[in-house]
Amino acid sequence: MIITEPKLEDRNEQHYVGIRTQVSMKEMGKVIPQLLGEVFAWLEKQGVAPAGAPFNRYHVINMESKMDIELGVPVASAVPGDERVRAGVLPAGRYASLVYTGVRNGIKGNGALLDWGAEKGLVWDRYEAEGGDGFGARVEFFLTDPDDEPDQEKWETEVAIRVVG
Repeated sequence: MIITEPKLEDRNEQHYVGIRTQVSMKEMGKVIPQLLGEVFAWLEKQGVAPAGAPFNRYHVINMESKMDIELGVPVASAVPGDERVRAGVLPAGRYASLVYTGVRNGIKGNGALLDWGAEKGLVWDRYEAEGGDGFGARVEFFLTDPDDEPDQEKWETEVAIRVVG
């Protein structure tokens, strides 16, 4: 398993469009490609080009129950959404991030970033939410296009979590 060295960096706000849903960990492998497909089709219909890697934004994490997630695609500037595909913004701020390889390594990759943050004394942009741990901005960017690389064990994913202060 390959995990890059974690880093801290300041990021600008990023407009996106996405679909928010609640899903169990077991269902994510099916739901993620389905909803991202919907978002990409919606963007194409609107004539709007993606402005970065698609992502999964974790609003509330609850490993034993349902996760409150949003599958999104960055856009260059604000785009009005509709009742299904909504406009959103990843907030500006300081983010801790790393890249892991292989879709099955998501929990290990996230754990490595959380452990590193704890060692560094970082305070995550998180809150107690109904049904789990809420995050102001916790995102996994899908850096590998499945059309270019069909082997999921070679897919690269960046996990980024906003820190406070």
